[in-house]
Amino acid sequence: MTKLGVGIIGCGNISTSYCRLAPLFKSLDLRAVADINMDAARARADEYGLRAETVDDLLQAPDIDVIVNLTIPEVHFTVTKRILEAGKHAYSEKPLVLTLDEGETLRDLAAAKGLRVGSAPDTFLGGAHQQARAVIDEGKVGRIIGGTAHVMSHGMESWHPNPDFFFQPGAGPVLDIGPYYITNLIQLIGPVKSVASLATATFPTRTIGNGAREGETVPVDTPTNIHALLEFANGATVTLGASWDVWAHRHANMELYGETGSLFVPDPNFFGGDIEIGKPGEDIAALPATDHPFGVPNQDTRANYRCAGLADMAAAIDEGRQHRCNIDLAVHAVDVMTGILRAGEERRFIDLTTTCERPAALSPAQAQALLA
Repeated sequence: MTKLGVGIIGCGNISTSYCRLAPLFKSLDLRAVADINMDAARARADEYGLRAETVDDLLQAPDIDVIVNLTIPEVHFTVTKRILEAGKHAYSEKPLVLTLDEGETLRDLAAAKGLRVGSAPDTFLGGAHQQARAVIDEGKVGRIIGGTAHVMSHGMESWHPNPDFFFQPGAGPVLDIGPYYITNLIQLIGPVKSVASLATATFPTRTIGNGAREGETVPVDTPTNIHALLEFANGATVTLGASWDVWAHRHANMELYGETGSLFVPDPNFFGGDIEIGKPGEDIAALPATDHPFGVPNQDTRANYRCAGLADMAAAIDEGRQHRCNIDLAVHAVDVMTGILRAGEERRFIDLTTTCERPAALSPAQAQALLA
């Protein structure tokens, strides 16, 4: 397998995960980092033994084949477009972009240049979610006809020292956390056909509870309490609750209802967890853990294999196949998320204009082949 030279643009908190975990994968050779703040770039480079570059220099670096975009969501489109224009493959943190037009522009540009675009989240490649995928694909609960998914808390202002962007357009629970849930639903059930929602912002401001700005208030300019309905192309209907206005709840992360049984899926924000199944006349019971490598705890008690999607993209380039965290999947997820927000604003059903194939399942052997 050919190793790709990897660079990173954006040296914020999330970059530590990519820098720490990239060496787990045989197709990735992380070489350099860049940031508009060169102090941040140098600090991250020194921490992980990498080169610190300006953004312009990284875009032109001859030993860099793919650049990971870890900037803030507001500039994801602009930065990824620059990466493609520089003739390099691109992999973006979620969400890929903030509008459907931006996503389609990137897809057209990548196709014209013969380049790949990938996008987080890749947590759906985790052992738990691939086990759930296998249960569905093997017909153990029949065709999925419905479900629920809930991501609810009281937001980030209590612990994040600079939570402003979470409460601005382009963020909120649907675009910030929603990608994990919606992408996993797509890989488990298939593409979404239409959406509807109610969307509100309960609190006009949030008070920072941590760091140098503790006590400072920030405005809320995007919906923070969303109740959505998703109609899938296969006929399934799923209720999605996404809220940062909830102090406590007892909703499960994800439940899927099949014609012959129910499946209980752990938090799509993480790679691992327990899968449970309920069959007619039987108690709900946990399924035995599989030997999937991306379900093995490697960070305290959790499995964390961030970079799996990037590694699969690098391997796919080498093997001439479609990568799993591909742009069609990412653009469709953006269509779903922006459709939910638009439906809440216009108080009507929205028919989506995009679709995608379910990404290929990732078997334990295929996952092992990605690891160094």
